[in-house]
Amino acid sequence: MHDEFLCHVTAYGVCGGMWVGVPLGTYRAPTLALAMWWLRDRASWIAERLDPDPGAPYFPPNSMAPVAGTTPDVPGLLRAWCGDMAQQDLVAEELAAGHLVRIATSDETTEYELLAESVDALRMQRTLPSLSAPAA
Repeated sequence: MHDEFLCHVTAYGVCGGMWVGVPLGTYRAPTLALAMWWLRDRASWIAERLDPDPGAPYFPPNSMAPVAGTTPDVPGLLRAWCGDMAQQDLVAEELAAGHLVRIATSDETTEYELLAESVDALRMQRTLPSLSAPAA
C-alpha cells in the first residue's frame, strides 16, 4: 500500500504560438483518501470557474452568455467524474497500486489535467538501475 501521494492540477493551452502549462495547484496528500478528496475538490473548483451560476449576485445582469451547443462540456465532464463512484474507486485502486493517474479533458482552447502519483512509487523508480546503453 502506498501511503503518500503527490497531486497536481494544470491547464495547458497555446500562448504566443507555444504550448504552455499553467499550474493550478499541487498537494502532497498524506493518505489515499485525502488525495482523492483533493482531486475531486480541484475538479469541482475548475468546473465552477468555467461554468458559474449566472444568477449569482456578483454577476451584473446579462454579463454572461451561453456557449454553442457544440462546445465540449468540460465543467459537466468534471462534475460527472466527481460524482461517479465507480470512477473514483478505479482511480483509488490505481493509486494504491502505485500507478500514475491522469484525468484530462479539454475544450477548443485549453486542456485541464489532474495528475496523481504515489510518492513511494516515485522513490522506487529513482532507485532502479538505468537501462541505457552507451551510444556508439
